[in-house]
Amino acid sequence: MNAIAIIAASGIGKRMQLKDGMSKQMLEIGGYPVIYHTLKAFQDARAVSAIYIATKEENRATLEEMAVSAGFNKLKAIIEGGKERQDSVNNCIKAIEQERHLTGVAADTILVHDGARPFIQPEEIDEISHLALLFGASVPATKPKDTIKCIGSDPDFFGETLDRSQLLQVQTPQGFRSELLVQAHEQAELERWYATDDAALVERFFPEQLIKILETGYHNIKITTPEDIPVAEAIYQQRVSVQG
Repeated sequence: MNAIAIIAASGIGKRMQLKDGMSKQMLEIGGYPVIYHTLKAFQDARAVSAIYIATKEENRATLEEMAVSAGFNKLKAIIEGGKERQDSVNNCIKAIEQERHLTGVAADTILVHDGARPFIQPEEIDEISHLALLFGASVPATKPKDTIKCIGSDPDFFGETLDRSQLLQVQTPQGFRSELLVQAHEQAELERWYATDDAALVERFFPEQLIKILETGYHNIKITTPEDIPVAEAIYQQRVSVQG
């Protein structure tokens, strides 16, 4: 299997309350930057042949040094991120397509992952890639722990309570057959239509395409707010103790 990974790591993390435009991907967990843990998982995934990362230009030198010192030889290119996350992913897709035209070699699947999700496991990456190839698209998700309610017509009051058994919290990496994701992004760019994740693009432009669910654990958190850092440290320390 030949999977290419796109890692979106351009966000400045406004909800992290960081100063001077610092990237949350550079915050440390267990003595290593968040993005280090993310890259290592994809480096170790057997299905992944190349990694493209979209980030701010000022992070380029740091990432290049990290890749060399850590032996992340699958890192193919560091691409400048766009205004929105979708723009950043699309920039990477264009670079992947350019490489395909040059070499004539196409990836079976493309995986899109949030750089701020450092605890995805290599075997989970491999499984998502496998399911994406088999079904066309596959997305990891977890069952919500809390009851979910809609906001009512008056925004100060609740509306209906949703059936929790019918809900899932969506995660990344989201995997797709390469031609499917490429076409979805091309159409979205033409229509200037934006979505919160890549699965939503595929749902809009290929409504007949079913998306296979891979239910995962609660370890695959996204570093979003300051409260996430001690949680991430706890997950990391638990993992170290199990492996050690």
